[in-house]
Amino acid sequence: MTARHLSLALVLSMLPACKSQKEEPPAAPKPAPAATASATPAEKPRIGLVLGLGGRGDQSFNDSALRGLELWGAGLKYEQNAYKDASPEELQSSLGPELARHQPPITPLGITPSIVQSRVAEDYEPNLQLMVEQNVSLIVAVGFMLENAVETVAQRHPGKRFLFVDSPLINARNEPYTLPNVRSVIYRAEEGCYLAGALAGLATKGGRIGFVGGMEIPLVKQYEAGFRAGVAATNPKATVISNYTGSFTNFALGKQVGQDLLAKSTDVIFAAAGVDGLGAIQAVKEARDEGREVFVIGVDSDQFHLAPKAMLTTVLKRVDLTIYEGVRDHLQGRFQAGLHVQGLKEGGIALAPVRLDFPGKEEALRKVEALKARIIAGEIQIPKDPR
Repeated sequence: MTARHLSLALVLSMLPACKSQKEEPPAAPKPAPAATASATPAEKPRIGLVLGLGGRGDQSFNDSALRGLELWGAGLKYEQNAYKDASPEELQSSLGPELARHQPPITPLGITPSIVQSRVAEDYEPNLQLMVEQNVSLIVAVGFMLENAVETVAQRHPGKRFLFVDSPLINARNEPYTLPNVRSVIYRAEEGCYLAGALAGLATKGGRIGFVGGMEIPLVKQYEAGFRAGVAATNPKATVISNYTGSFTNFALGKQVGQDLLAKSTDVIFAAAGVDGLGAIQAVKEARDEGREVFVIGVDSDQFHLAPKAMLTTVLKRVDLTIYEGVRDHLQGRFQAGLHVQGLKEGGIALAPVRLDFPGKEEALRKVEALKARIIAGEIQIPKDPR
């Protein structure tokens, strides 16, 4: 990580609340016979998406971005290196109970997605430039490490619109600033982490709770800080043990860290570490399958399917909704540049449904809902540093 990225991560913590590899152009579904040529997928507006490290299949941040663009925006699912039409049932089931009631309803926008995967940090700028050269209608970049590349390419092409997710633009004085062609979206993720910590404090039996982080940077420590504060709010006697893997792409290391925390008698673990987090989830799943009464909490995308006997909830960062709404606004002529902040109040942060039972669950959920209302009302100030 460069000094600029470290500075960026620090700024984010203080805000309010390989070679470039283009994915092979997937085969678009064959259109049904139509009366007009405008029905062909080739003539639909093309939206470009540049993924950060981790990429497709992380079951978390990047997959959330892809869901917002491909499934919700284009009505497509990506299988065996090709696009296929998603059924209305598949689209509906991906929304979850809250977004199923979203107004206006989430329905396909009639776009064609164009996806580029970044393998190393040096890919970011050329991948964004590739999207410009392909003349996509809107360029989406996901992940704070793309900040420098977004800034460079957006300034080079002021007539091209960019949607930058999970970071502001940062000037030479390490201060957030805006460009007239860039919409930046950041999240008050600590709010969801606080609620997850409150739930963990109520679900634990032994009073020992674990946190698995990826890179030990302020942006991730913000998750830990919110989680610790939530645990303290409902179970001040509980102990929270933190362990960082130092990466976001090492499944085996994440599993090892998860196993280490389980060996220290933790019975609830919050995994906020990308692909490393998937490894920690697997460790808890295996412990649960062996009969241990342990829970895990996921991050970004609803990860219940990864450990259906152990997944207590997930702290949802609505990257999918951010991208869907950004594309919709762009197509409808309502795209606004500048810095946009999303939290519980705005629907950008949420908890996934609590599907598993534990003693006192109903009372615990009432307490968590009460805390959520107080956060939205501004009555609870959540720290962004765990110290």
